[in-house]
Amino acid sequence: MAEIKTKPTDDSVMAFLDTVEGEHRRQEGLMILDLMREITGVEPKMWGSSIVGFGEYHYVYASGREGDWFLTGFSPRKQNLTLYAQGGFAHHGALLEKLGKHKMGKGCLYIKKLEDIDLPTLRTLIASLLPSHPAAEEEPGHHIEADAKSEEPR
Repeated sequence: MAEIKTKPTDDSVMAFLDTVEGEHRRQEGLMILDLMREITGVEPKMWGSSIVGFGEYHYVYASGREGDWFLTGFSPRKQNLTLYAQGGFAHHGALLEKLGKHKMGKGCLYIKKLEDIDLPTLRTLIASLLPSHPAAEEEPGHHIEADAKSEEPR
């Protein structure tokens, strides 16, 4: 079984954000950093060389494969600001309709510019991904059994 390549590192989140090309994209990264830190209540951690993750949980598949991953995170990439969520975003249709201009991947949400997004809706969307957050009750979807604040699986 192949081992997952993206793992938490001790690299500095701020040092990474300082390397982001383009002042506008760097500022968007800092905005999302503050937003996710406020919503999750945990400090960010670098996952691999280019993903800023918040929270952590342990997963085990029926096949026996297991690992650790972050609850939510982002990467300010050249093409898009990429947001990540355990379980993906597809189960949050009502919020996605109100969000604004975006594209979706399997577990990713791609945003070209934060100006194209309704930020209060983005805040609610991110909060609804966390199993211990009240917004998760308002926008039911696929949630994991993990505690974002303690970073330990339930």
